[in-house]
Amino acid sequence: MNRTRFAPSPTGPLHLGHAFAALTAAKLAGPGQFLLRIEDIDQSRCRPEYEALIAEDLHWLGLDWPLPVMRQSDRLPAYQAALDRLAELGLTYPCECRRADIRAALSAPQEGAEPVIGPDGPVYPGTCRHRSMADAGPDDAIRLNMARALDHLATDGISFDDENIAPGIPHHLSAEQMISGIGDVVLARRGMGTSYHLSVVVDDAAQGITLVTRGKDLLDSTYIHILLQRLLDLPVPRYHHHRLIRNDQGKRLAKRDDARALRLYREGGMSAAEIRHSLGF
Repeated sequence: MNRTRFAPSPTGPLHLGHAFAALTAAKLAGPGQFLLRIEDIDQSRCRPEYEALIAEDLHWLGLDWPLPVMRQSDRLPAYQAALDRLAELGLTYPCECRRADIRAALSAPQEGAEPVIGPDGPVYPGTCRHRSMADAGPDDAIRLNMARALDHLATDGISFDDENIAPGIPHHLSAEQMISGIGDVVLARRGMGTSYHLSVVVDDAAQGITLVTRGKDLLDSTYIHILLQRLLDLPVPRYHHHRLIRNDQGKRLAKRDDARALRLYREGGMSAAEIRHSLGF
């Protein structure tokens, strides 16, 4: 019995890409359970009216889920406990670098090469890696020391099978590729107490998610999540990375693509059945 989830952020209206993701998760849950989770750790951008609209749009599409809905803003103690566990293992460090600092470090003449782009953007150059958690302050982010984390697991890399993209053929990154191509990712952003990578891992475990469904643009993030699951002794779910819904120019839909907001289709007289059919359901 699969347990899946759809986990939007209430920072804008849902669009066709969100509809496809939610319908995919519900379909793959089968006779199991489909959950809704609200990813609202960025309180500066989240709005209650968007959360209400998320529920309205999903119900209109014919989806339902058990209550109460999990909200990340209610789960900061759980994320802190995970951070504390990783800190006790000596795998984290505080980082005071701003984006401009990172750009400047990566563009220094001695680097001599174009920055490597990982799942979170340019791979962090390790400027603050020497710092101790004892020095952490309220304006610091918290990063994972990738090399130490891999050493702790005594692993030569991270592998996983995807149920949609090349099923049966393992996706693999070596330890060196994890270090050079992903790097020391942020586990807690300043002012938030967590990050997407940490919270999604902790929440999936708490909700007993057995099959993670999400867009193939997050395929590289899965290596990070499996690493964290193993470090925190959490269950590793199965993964299904689905195709992305794109606009007429071939770009992935974003929340700023208001012309494709579900609310506008609904208000324009299109039925939920027509939306589902247009997306292949």
